[in-house]
Amino acid sequence: MGVNNFTYSQDGLALTKQFEGCRLTAYQDQVGVWTIGYGHTGKDVVSGLTITQDQADALLARDIAGSSAYVNLVVTMALQQNQFDALVDFVFNLGRTAFGNSTMLKYLNAGNFAGAAGQFVLWDHAGGQVVPGLLRRRQAEAAMFQGAEDGGFGVSNG
Repeated sequence: MGVNNFTYSQDGLALTKQFEGCRLTAYQDQVGVWTIGYGHTGKDVVSGLTITQDQADALLARDIAGSSAYVNLVVTMALQQNQFDALVDFVFNLGRTAFGNSTMLKYLNAGNFAGAAGQFVLWDHAGGQVVPGLLRRRQAEAAMFQGAEDGGFGVSNG
């Protein structure tokens, strides 16, 4: 299936950390999902859970590895590093199922990169409401995908 074999770059990681922030005590996100560290969710995250910074970093590395592997697997057109990074952040934030069923992926695999870039900002809702922070994140991902020098959020590519 996939034709890419990328690893997540430092620019991509900076994007994820910028928008996720790090919280060492479990909290419920905007739609009530228990979350900890840099946006880690799952059955292991429950009310009252606390972790160390090292644990948060390890969870992030594991979660990013899964998102990276998924993007490498399902995108059948050759990507550039900046495009891969933007897609991994998107998958990390929204999940594999959302991306796997998305028009964005259909556009990517049809070679319609401009159409795919336009899809990012459509994913700015949580709980049926537009969330300004999600819109900013989607705009930053779209800028990174399209090769903006700073990824659209103030971190140099290089």
